[in-house]
Amino acid sequence: MGFFDLHSHVLPGLDDGAPDGETSRAMMRGLAELGFDTVCATPHQRAGVFMPDEQSIASAHDDAREVAGTFGLELRIAAENMWDDVFYRRYQDDAVPGYRLRPDDADARAFLFELPLQPTLPVGLFDRLFDIQLSGRLPVLAHPERYAALWKDWDAVEKLARVCALVVDLGAVAGYHGRKQGKMARKLVKERVAHAVASDAHSVNDVRVAAEGIAWIRKKVGDAEVGRLLDDNPRRIFAAEHPA
Repeated sequence: MGFFDLHSHVLPGLDDGAPDGETSRAMMRGLAELGFDTVCATPHQRAGVFMPDEQSIASAHDDAREVAGTFGLELRIAAENMWDDVFYRRYQDDAVPGYRLRPDDADARAFLFELPLQPTLPVGLFDRLFDIQLSGRLPVLAHPERYAALWKDWDAVEKLARVCALVVDLGAVAGYHGRKQGKMARKLVKERVAHAVASDAHSVNDVRVAAEGIAWIRKKVGDAEVGRLLDDNPRRIFAAEHPA
């Protein structure tokens, strides 16, 4: 099997990802050439910034899915949910958009989320994540290497890894997202605390950077870890199974 990308912004015109169909096509072609056979489009859901509605997402996904198929890609859908008031209301209503095959399918019970970039973790984060886990849903944390509150608190990192899946950006592994972010991303991979890695592609250049991240993982920790982080675990996460 090929690689499975849990985090990308390939749908055109919805957020800060692909601005148009041509760029979206080029990004998906590049991901296919890297060895991906499945890509999850995860447009932002962030209050006051990017809140594309369901109809816009469904329309963009339908068009892009046909294009993806020409490259041998299966295009799935989810969202990158910011941990904000909108998320909290949706969480209370059991309506946080999660991973699924198509926009009109039932959620697979796993969902991607990100945290605000602030010096401390949100109040009550661990309690809420534990409650979500008990409810049968799997929270999936995007780019844990970005959060300054975790850089010097490895206990918090390991605690997070027990209640959610950690998905590191390949661009950070390759060293393009900042020195501290890169150091953290590589430690998460080396220590096998990262459960998966993903492109988080917003542009064609991000796809090229992802290739460098994959090469780093292969060189430093071996082909088996490439398979664990890019194939085996992402498929488990999509199915709402907390991976090893």
